[in-house]
Amino acid sequence: MREPGWFFADDCKIDDLRRVVDVETRISDYPHASAIENNVVIFDAPRVRKALSTPSARRAMMTEVTRALSEGPGVIAFRNAYEDVSVVDRATAVYRAIIEEQHAAGARRGDHYAKPGANDRVWNSLEKLAVREPAVFVDYFNNDILSLVAASWLGPRYQFTTQINVVNPGGEAQSPHRDYHLGFMETHEAEMYPEHIHGLSPLLTLQGAVAHSDMPLETGPTYYLPHSQKYPMGYVAWKRPEFRDFVNAHFIQVELRKGDVSFFNPAVFHAAGTNRTTDVRRMANLFQMNSPFGRAIETVDTKRVCLAIYDELRERVGKGMPVEEWLAVVAAASEGYPFPTNLDRDVPLDRLTPPAQSDIMTTALLESWSSERFVKELDEYEFRHRSA
Repeated sequence: MREPGWFFADDCKIDDLRRVVDVETRISDYPHASAIENNVVIFDAPRVRKALSTPSARRAMMTEVTRALSEGPGVIAFRNAYEDVSVVDRATAVYRAIIEEQHAAGARRGDHYAKPGANDRVWNSLEKLAVREPAVFVDYFNNDILSLVAASWLGPRYQFTTQINVVNPGGEAQSPHRDYHLGFMETHEAEMYPEHIHGLSPLLTLQGAVAHSDMPLETGPTYYLPHSQKYPMGYVAWKRPEFRDFVNAHFIQVELRKGDVSFFNPAVFHAAGTNRTTDVRRMANLFQMNSPFGRAIETVDTKRVCLAIYDELRERVGKGMPVEEWLAVVAAASEGYPFPTNLDRDVPLDRLTPPAQSDIMTTALLESWSSERFVKELDEYEFRHRSA
């Protein structure tokens, strides 16, 4: 019998997921939709724009988007979100130049769910586009579909982060997974979060992707398992072989054209697909629309706090302070989450996430580092987290 309030991987049953996803998405539930393709809700962006003539009409559309992403399949797409695809092409030119520079520099790009270096990545493509080509940035983000969907899921005060992902010819599919936040954790870490946080996590972020090239099926558009966001234990289940096998056997794909945009609930089981072509570099700009509601009310200089207490705490640990007590102090003093970070510097090559400040402090106390070494490690941590 499952322990109330907690999710554990050993309690996950594939039949439960099968029942959840055995649902047909009905177009009658989505008045603004133009089609249902492979259980995914498809909107025609020009048609949607014409329907947003009043505030009440806009709110009705936002409600429809939210329902599709939560109670519905969890995946939607807008055809012709960029009616003028020259805007996308101008941004693509900037990103290709950055990728060529990365190749010339021999930079190694990490990837959370695929082999490092298998694809081309441009981390923080939002900031890099703004700095290199402000006019292109303004035209690119002056898109009412992006703002409509982000506000539908998160309200008006969201923040974008974006990354270019190029799946090169022959590039293999990622492993099926869920995404940020709990999807970036190892199973034993996700099991430490109470049940209600598993429901909260996907409400804090929305995933999206702008197609920067045409994406017929042979190029490997994203694999999705529609409706899978409604399986509550997915964050502790996705690494289990039987769940990955099920997703790989039942996934669907939605073909996209340049200028189309897809969005999905981060709790949907998904993965970048295999590019089976010999000559197409499939490019997408991956979006996270992020809620501001996870932020603390005050600014705390956690590095300053850690340095201030380190000698005192190290001395107590050396005298036998119980581990659960000093870990509680570390949690109060340090930054316990590795994000946001600079993924050009803080590369996740051998794990899903880079270390957090609390991980560094924990290791320092376990190994009784000198104060000088602790300062050096925190300085390097701080450097890795600067955007530029």
